[in-house]
Amino acid sequence: MTSVLVVDDEPSFTEALSVGLRREGFEVRTAADGRAALAEISASEPDLVLLDVMLPGMSGLDVCREIRKQSRVPLIMVTARAEEIDAVVGLEVGADDYVAKPYRMRELVARMRAVLRRASDQSSASQPSELLPQPQLIEGDVVLDIDRHELRVRGELVSLALKEFELLAYLLAHAGRVVTRDSLMQDVWGYDYVGETKTIDVHVKRLRAKIEDDPSSPTRITTIRGLGYRYERASSPAA
Repeated sequence: MTSVLVVDDEPSFTEALSVGLRREGFEVRTAADGRAALAEISASEPDLVLLDVMLPGMSGLDVCREIRKQSRVPLIMVTARAEEIDAVVGLEVGADDYVAKPYRMRELVARMRAVLRRASDQSSASQPSELLPQPQLIEGDVVLDIDRHELRVRGELVSLALKEFELLAYLLAHAGRVVTRDSLMQDVWGYDYVGETKTIDVHVKRLRAKIEDDPSSPTRITTIRGLGYRYERASSPAA
């Protein structure tokens, strides 16, 4: 049975969520603060962590940082504030996904199972061939080395989180073509549904900050309004 650690300081919320998750077949443990969560992770090694951003004493973001020092357990941040900054910082410190309160149980469970599937794929060292089709993906001065899991921009090594790497690989593999938000959600994130989430936007914004000359006016990853994104082909040098 898949075990989930719910970290939240609101007893009524934790109790209701625990009941719902158990009905979905999960084994649920709880922690009311960051220190208790870290101790529980060390003791029981849960399969997934649902971590609230707002916790007493030690914030959820700080807890996430500490967890990532000792474990790669799949982790979803939960926030009562549907603000982009929560998502950006949460992903930056190592969260695999985030969800804003209030949410539907069906949506939360779908996101949990998607994160667990990705973790399983990574642990078995299997990479979808459609995401990583070549040893290197090159567009101009952007070079993504699949085997070495490295990105170089203008010759400089650039650090990427795993999901950023997979997203950039997908965009580069489809350079010059529009990729829809639906296809990104299905092929990169592996979701079986299209939910209302800023996850794609957050990751695209972070990629632009790392590869664009001017992230506020992107020329590499462009937005195709109403459809999705396109990685623009590098211009050929004039003859």
